[in-house]
Amino acid sequence: MDVTVQWIRTSWTKESRGGEAAARRNAVPVGFRVPHMSPSAAHVVRMHERDGFDPYDGQENLRKVDVQLREEDDRLRVLPRVQPLFAIPPRPRRPPAVRLVPGQWVRWQLNYRFSSAAGVRGWSYWLDTFNIAYGPVGADVFLSPPTVLVDERGPVR
Repeated sequence: MDVTVQWIRTSWTKESRGGEAAARRNAVPVGFRVPHMSPSAAHVVRMHERDGFDPYDGQENLRKVDVQLREEDDRLRVLPRVQPLFAIPPRPRRPPAVRLVPGQWVRWQLNYRFSSAAGVRGWSYWLDTFNIAYGPVGADVFLSPPTVLVDERGPVR
């Protein structure tokens, strides 16, 4: 399976819900240049409020990325998993899986809100962006507009 996966997670607290911090958070990239990696690895980028939303990248085994990838009839079926189940917003109806032909790519975004067990620490948030390309692509593939965009972000107030 010739697939390129980039998983971007942006994390923040209520401190970045407004003002300059929210402006910095909203300005973070949704795609990055892909480094040379093993075919069984995903490019993982993490950005967090505590680091001023500076990107930190690494690699993760594809099996550990929360997305289902399956080749069927010369197409790549893509469907991110929603984890964890206790997060908000609820997703009773999800978009169907995307089926890519070679040369296409999808950007799929999901957001979450979490509260601490006893409500002691307040809320935290994260945004997962999955950029997934099927077939051979260049390192700059995720810097251009996607073939398919799935915006599964919901209200997290």
